[in-house]
Amino acid sequence: MRDIEEIIKEIGLGKEDYELYGRYMAKLDLSLQSRGRPKAKLILVTAMTPTPAGEGKTTTTIGLGQAFKRLGKNVAIAIREPSLGPCFGIKGGATGGGKSKVEPSDRINLFFTGDFPAITAAHNLLSAMINNHMYHGNELALDPKRITFPRTIDMNDRSLRNILVGVGSRDMGVLANDNFVITPASEVMAITGLSLNYQDLKNRLSKILAGFTNKNKPVFAGDLKAEGSMAALLRDALKPNLVQTTEGVPAFVHTGPFGNIAHGTSSLVADKIAMNLFDYVITEAGFGSDLGAEKFFNLASRIGNLPINAVVLVATIRAIKHHGGSKKEGEDVDAVKIGSKNLIRHVQNIRRFGIDPVVAINRFPTDTDAEIRTLGEILDSNGIKWALSEVFAKGGEGGIDLANKVLASIGDYEIKRTYDLKDDIRTKIEKIAKYVYGADGVIFEKKALTDMKKAEEIMENPYVCMAKTQYSFSDDASLLNDPHGFTVKVQSMNISSGAGFVVPILGEIMTMPGLPKHPAAENIDLTDSGEITGLF
Repeated sequence: MRDIEEIIKEIGLGKEDYELYGRYMAKLDLSLQSRGRPKAKLILVTAMTPTPAGEGKTTTTIGLGQAFKRLGKNVAIAIREPSLGPCFGIKGGATGGGKSKVEPSDRINLFFTGDFPAITAAHNLLSAMINNHMYHGNELALDPKRITFPRTIDMNDRSLRNILVGVGSRDMGVLANDNFVITPASEVMAITGLSLNYQDLKNRLSKILAGFTNKNKPVFAGDLKAEGSMAALLRDALKPNLVQTTEGVPAFVHTGPFGNIAHGTSSLVADKIAMNLFDYVITEAGFGSDLGAEKFFNLASRIGNLPINAVVLVATIRAIKHHGGSKKEGEDVDAVKIGSKNLIRHVQNIRRFGIDPVVAINRFPTDTDAEIRTLGEILDSNGIKWALSEVFAKGGEGGIDLANKVLASIGDYEIKRTYDLKDDIRTKIEKIAKYVYGADGVIFEKKALTDMKKAEEIMENPYVCMAKTQYSFSDDASLLNDPHGFTVKVQSMNISSGAGFVVPILGEIMTMPGLPKHPAAENIDLTDSGEITGLF
């Protein structure tokens, strides 16, 4: 790794523009987003429906940036910060892989520059102030059974999904039901990722719904006078982090909302600063086109007034075979033929937004020539642009063909949104379900209808941030490939009035995941010399 100051000087920034966090990490000043006019072309990286192992979207984003650099382009990437939950759970580290990583990967995967701990602390400060207000007389008449703001921790811990607080004597506080969500699902995480400055941050924090009174009136964080102290904890967390890729490409790594239970994109501040400093910015959105990309098109790019000039759709042979129902080890060309329907449907999704994507086939050592040739023929016959990506094994060199095809696809597109902001909440949900998921309809359970009515009373023209499984177009993880003839069920809705959106909960979706029987944490260790091992 090079000292981050060397990269900062190459960008052309002065001492007043950054703060160092050791030799290899820095935070950039918020004022950089207002210097000059954005000049970059923004490239969005999304994916087909993933498998639990992930399909290498972050690795592809990093490798593509390195390929751009090898072609002489002034480029940066923007990705999300990893959460400790997946790092110690199923996936392990989330900083790319092979010869396409962001560094220092061990630091980034763990506490990094302290953004996640700051967001967690700010969130739990509001939780504490809510309980404290009720303990000291409850002037706002908050109903203990109608507190809507949960607590948060950046760890997979299923035992915290439903808890009881205030157990014991009166000195222990008000007895009430409570629950935790993982930090990437925190509304404070969403707000940090969507806020453009400190005034915007405090305004959004003040609008967080804390709960309702016994007369059904909403109580917000601003009523508790919490936004100032919360913003103070988030002072540095709002500033985007600058690191580098394996080949020295500047990398913005900032905020980490999940794509299945939150909006799933890097921060708007990171994107906007990068677009002021570079000619090309490659950013990612969580999971498939039905989740992170849909939210980037309909939500994040609207709030940040961001263009989208090209789209890369990551696919793997193993995921295609998974959706094709493959039951055998080794080559399975028939499963590729069947499972390719999932990939084609994601291509159609992106085309509905007004952009023709480039498919990146992220190659794995187990892929056979026959499988790759079969998929290529299917894509060619459907008029789909594609390239084989070998950035894991070869770094930027393995992404040159992909980079050239992405460069050729760049244009000034007019994004076709799925819904109009003036549509009512129900219409917005139904349009996403029909046009993005391919559902026949939407079933709204009683609680969802009650929550929707509350949201419409509290918020004006909110965005919709759907929470559903990432493993299917539907809300049923077992419906693989290209499902048809299904309906989705909205069980309830979370009101994220500070972030500016409602979160419909579809199917069996958890905002607090659990650890697997053998979590990745079992393989992580610290050597006598202080080296972290087993994280990847």
